[in-house]
Amino acid sequence: MEVMSIWMLIGFLFAAYAVIANDSVQTLGTWIASNNERFSWQTMWIAASSVLLWALWYGWYYNGGDISYGRLNKIPWQEIQWYHACAPGVLLLLTRVGVPVSTSFLVLSAFASSFVLEKMLMKSMLGYAVAAVAAYAIWMIVSRLLDEAKPVKENHKNYWRIGQWVTTGFLWWTWLSHDMANIAVFLPRELSVELMLMISVVFVAGLGFMLREGGGKIQQIVLEKHNTRYVRSATIIDLVYFLILYFFKELNDIPMSTTWVFVGLLCGRELAMATVNGKEKFKVVFPLIGKDFLKMMVGLAASLAIVLSIHYVIVPLEEAQKEIEVENISQ
Repeated sequence: MEVMSIWMLIGFLFAAYAVIANDSVQTLGTWIASNNERFSWQTMWIAASSVLLWALWYGWYYNGGDISYGRLNKIPWQEIQWYHACAPGVLLLLTRVGVPVSTSFLVLSAFASSFVLEKMLMKSMLGYAVAAVAAYAIWMIVSRLLDEAKPVKENHKNYWRIGQWVTTGFLWWTWLSHDMANIAVFLPRELSVELMLMISVVFVAGLGFMLREGGGKIQQIVLEKHNTRYVRSATIIDLVYFLILYFFKELNDIPMSTTWVFVGLLCGRELAMATVNGKEKFKVVFPLIGKDFLKMMVGLAASLAIVLSIHYVIVPLEEAQKEIEVENISQ
């Protein structure tokens, strides 16, 4: 098995937990909210872990040992330093207090060039806009066709629940094949079987801890939106999110913030429901949307602070220190 440096190990462990605990609620949040009273967290753990392990090993086998699904093609391997491990450490702290930051920006900004970071930002902004507009249009139609708050007929519940588990499975796989890069960036681009086994154990354990907590504090972003606990609403949300995320996943191999896409989707949905129903005051909806957007900006600011500190402060200082050491040795 490859020897992992201490900073590589710390960065990987921080990123693995923080990415799963922060970002996975985007894909599993509505599924957890609408099933946690019907199924035990252990049952959901087994189901989610099955898709997780499939995505992990499928990517490893068909991509020559690379589990990032090509998302790191423009971010070459770098020897992990202490400042690289700091990025997921910050993400871990923000996750524990319930801030839905973009893991792609916060983690990959420590490795990416300013050019790649700019491309990531542009793609994420486009993702937010497309998700918001698409969700608004879709829920303008959905809200007129059915009342999501109205209970599903008993003879239809099983069909909706099966549909939800299927759509959640596809969404979970699509998200994993994109955001796995946020963890894989700390690892060699070609992984051995031994490392894959270790990674699998860490991923499954982290997922189990997150499900046992009911999604953690980030889950509140899902729960505070209308009707997300209902299986029918959860199914529609997961299906729309899967289609949008799959489109951007296939568009190109530039990483993007799936968090921004998810928040954009919920934003468009809330605005559409307020527009159609007429019962919700926009003064209630806008604070929810504004709060989520503000949290995204906090993550973006932290990401920019990290990348600027690394490229313009830390790296130049370390290079200067090395030059001084070389001069001292030569003398």
